[in-house]
Amino acid sequence: MATKALDLFQAYAEDKLPRDGGYIVSSFFDQNSAYSKYEVVAYNGVKNIYLSEEGLTFQTDGNKLFVLVEPTNYPEKHVEPYVRKMAYQIPHRFNELEIFTAKNQTKVMVSKIPTMTYSSFTILRPTGINFSLLIFNTPDVLNTMEYFFTETINKEAGVPKSDAKKAAAYIVEGIKRFSIF
Repeated sequence: MATKALDLFQAYAEDKLPRDGGYIVSSFFDQNSAYSKYEVVAYNGVKNIYLSEEGLTFQTDGNKLFVLVEPTNYPEKHVEPYVRKMAYQIPHRFNELEIFTAKNQTKVMVSKIPTMTYSSFTILRPTGINFSLLIFNTPDVLNTMEYFFTETINKEAGVPKSDAKKAAAYIVEGIKRFSIF
């Protein structure tokens, strides 16, 4: 069975980053709550990749999709996501997000329209429990993404499994809007 995903920085160290395209999923977890933030980036046609202290920079265009998982006890839930403190921020207003509310009142927010990054983007080096995964662009990549997000949102953010599956479907619908491929 072919490898579907690898740690991004491990893939870079082992020279396994596909230059013809792939997906990168980065997570940013709050250590004191179930608040989670994800960034999904699709890329192809890489001209160069280089490592710096802050992370990996890809010289190519990319599509980005942002996901927030906001627990009911998040104290700043009334604040637009683009003006929240850096650790809780994504570049969207509420009206630019698909918002799914789980049975336990956790909200999963997904970019309605992916953003385009032109010429280059940097994936920050993960710290603590955060991670960055390279997901290979295989024929079943959308199924892989849906499974990954179902499991992660369920286990890391405490969203009931049936709701995590519905939220993952929202995320995959957003990924289908990528124009990079």
